[in-house]
Amino acid sequence: MSSSKSALVPLVVGAIGVVYGDIGTSVLYSVKEVFGGGHVEFTPDNVYGVLSMFFWTLTTIVSLKYVVLVLRADNNGEGGLVAMLTLASRAVADRPRIRNIMMPIGIFGACLFYGDGVITPAITILGAMEGLEVVSPAFKSYVIPLTLVVLTLLFAVQKSGTAGIGKFFGPVMLVWFAAIAVLGAYQIAGHPEILQALNPWHAWLFAWHYPGLTFILLGAIVLCVTGAEALYADMGHFGKKPIRIAWFTIAMPALTLNYFGQGALLLAEPAAKSNPFFMMAPDWAQLPLVVLATAAAVIASQALISGAFSVTKQVVQLGYLPRLQVLHTNVKEAGQIYMPLVNWTLFALIVLAVGMFRTSGNLAAAYGIAVTTDMLITTVLTFFVIRYAWKLPLLVCVAATGFFFAVDILFWASNLLKLFHGGWFPLVIAGAIFTLMLTWRDGRTLLNESLRATSIGLSDFLDAIFIAPPQRVAGTAVFLAAEPGVVPNALMHNLKHNKVLHEQNLFVTVRNHEVPWVGMDKRIEVESLGRHCWQVVIHYGFKNDPDLPKALEHITGRGIDLNPMTTSYFLSRDIVSPTFGEGMSPWREKLFAQMHHNASAAAEFMNLPSNAVVELGSKVEI
Repeated sequence: MSSSKSALVPLVVGAIGVVYGDIGTSVLYSVKEVFGGGHVEFTPDNVYGVLSMFFWTLTTIVSLKYVVLVLRADNNGEGGLVAMLTLASRAVADRPRIRNIMMPIGIFGACLFYGDGVITPAITILGAMEGLEVVSPAFKSYVIPLTLVVLTLLFAVQKSGTAGIGKFFGPVMLVWFAAIAVLGAYQIAGHPEILQALNPWHAWLFAWHYPGLTFILLGAIVLCVTGAEALYADMGHFGKKPIRIAWFTIAMPALTLNYFGQGALLLAEPAAKSNPFFMMAPDWAQLPLVVLATAAAVIASQALISGAFSVTKQVVQLGYLPRLQVLHTNVKEAGQIYMPLVNWTLFALIVLAVGMFRTSGNLAAAYGIAVTTDMLITTVLTFFVIRYAWKLPLLVCVAATGFFFAVDILFWASNLLKLFHGGWFPLVIAGAIFTLMLTWRDGRTLLNESLRATSIGLSDFLDAIFIAPPQRVAGTAVFLAAEPGVVPNALMHNLKHNKVLHEQNLFVTVRNHEVPWVGMDKRIEVESLGRHCWQVVIHYGFKNDPDLPKALEHITGRGIDLNPMTTSYFLSRDIVSPTFGEGMSPWREKLFAQMHHNASAAAEFMNLPSNAVVELGSKVEI
């Protein structure tokens, strides 16, 4: 018992550092956005009503929806929108119409993650730096330059990985949550009557008296739950129990104290609405608080950046994006990766966001729509999981998700009001990535159909060439093929140009599946084709790291003698040629051809030894 408890504590601390960075820094701007606009008259009843909405939004969306319900939908221990989508997809595999509608919706939700990944670092670091204006108005002109400096340093260190500094994330965020809790408690002690807002009746009364204003304010109140998706996305790293313990014992109590503390400050000093978070602190503590807030904002941003790398890798293996360069930053932790293209594209978009919006208040308008759309999609996918995977009665499923769907729709509709005030920005990012993903998926389908139409059966081909066999040379040839049982183009070109066949020949097809992990016991299928030729199928989940040589080590002893020094890997480098006619529209075919051309080399993606790879090109029309 004591050993399990000792193992639990580091996981809880780790969850505080990684899972709750985003939601933990929402105190920097959430209350400011509600009261700073001047829409709410400063009366005690109104402050109670708004604070009550903050508390019950946290309770309903985070505690009930994510912590209690969504965390139960684990895909072999993994969470996140991609894991949820594949879980729901498998559950409705026998209902193709539902699946064909659901898959694009889920993929669009994954695309919105990138919009969130752009806004989060910009708004959190800007929100932290704006505390300098509270310290002294003279610092105002330094806010944006310092924000850009911090962002540049943050993205520049990504290639080195976070193994070194990552161990400080949990302790720093513990200090952050302790600090915001103490600040809140200090203010509440002066005005304990603010605790009346714990009663949901105050939220109900406010909504009853000001229905139109309440609808508008929901777009700002939802900012208090930004980062709730991280609860589910990081389940595979920490497990359900540590995430739940961290939320109910540390994160939620600290956030509640701070929000109510800001409310207590506003009761006493309505002028503090310009930046109630930093004005909670005594003058001597404001500058240290800015430093701590910046550290917390960097940690929150780091979690989103790391998440963007992981999601991109998963989407690539599901077949919705071309192969991208993946660098491992930690030899012990397979999940710690760095993707240069993703890193610097995110950086460019975040700098653009800071330059365009310039304040956390302006960015808040852009923030909510991505978050609420993601939450809505998660609720819809949860229905399919509990209905078709868990086989719960329809009435139970509708009741379980219908309530959250109604809440999500209210927040989503409110944020639509901000569509032309910045909400378009993450939607444009998500739409562009969604277009790329669908173009790649449809293009791959067309490419495979074209290859299949001109393909030759492998068994028949081998029977034919062994009637008058070519010269056999020592060593092993590994030919990669998109489909098993089909002659790889690389084999055809090798016979045409080199007129030889190796002593051993493996025809390898790599298949990716809609599950997070495929164990070594199910990794490889081997079929003998005779004459020292074998058909090999290698299976990977979307979180496995493809490593072809390592996988092939496990077939030694099945009549195959693999020597890395005498093994050559033959790959076909298809050059896509767009044509007019059926298929995709011309611009999408040209886009696919460009994506295919720029895709990371299969040899690098499969971790093939560079000195043992032979690439043979061929032209394919789509």
